Amino acid sequence: MSLLNIDGISLSYERQGRSGRAVMLLHGWGQNMEMMAFISDFLKSHFVVYNFDLPGFGQSSEPPVPWDTDDYADLLYKFAVKKKIEEPIIIAHSFGCRVALRYALKHPVHKMVLTGAAGVRDRRGLSYYVKVYSYKLAKKVLSLKPFEKFRKDLEKNAGSEDYRNTSGVMRQTFVKVVNEDITPLLKDIDVETLLVFGEKDEATPLYKGRIMEEKMPNATLVIFENDDHYAYINEARRFDLVLDAFLRSDYDR
Repeated sequence: MSLLNIDGISLSYERQGRSGRAVMLLHGWGQNMEMMAFISDFLKSHFVVYNFDLPGFGQSSEPPVPWDTDDYADLLYKFAVKKKIEEPIIIAHSFGCRVALRYALKHPVHKMVLTGAAGVRDRRGLSYYVKVYSYKLAKKVLSLKPFEKFRKDLEKNAGSEDYRNTSGVMRQTFVKVVNEDITPLLKDIDVETLLVFGEKDEATPLYKGRIMEEKMPNATLVIFENDDHYAYINEARRFDLVLDAFLRSDYDR
């Protein structure tokens, strides 16, 4: 593992491989480079592979202020400039896909593989809005001093597990990130992209993969049947075979 200081951020990364095009691996929210290590091991014979702890995770330092995905993409581009990386292949999972898509909107990318990709806003029906406004009303009522204990319990149990497991600047970053919707910009991302989704993914449902395939000019969707948000690692061997087929023409021989 190595550390590189970029604009005051200590970025933790691991490099494998001696020659070939650069590959950048971007993990999901609340994870670290270990979740992508098997991909690095598989590709290191043909590429120079950079596996990251994104800022706020693993051994990398937290952002100084709440970040959005543009901030993460900008940091990775500065890393790429320092390492003389041009038109990388980006392989990402979940939150990392948000960063990959932003990177591809701003900088040249050779290919992308996005699995369990986040970035498309959830479909929100009436039940969602009832839940949100009920929470806001309850929070307002419980702001009265006699109900302070109940308000703290309400806030403790509100939101997703990822939200509850963060605090400080990373919680604020999480809020900024999940409220981003890249759907209107997908038409502008013409990078050759392979989308890998689990059929039963509940965190980033399959319909989001179908939207991405429809709106991105050069995207193809592969579905792992009967699998979930972590299909890429649950079926690591199958995922490696998919990568092999998609990237074989880029292998350094």
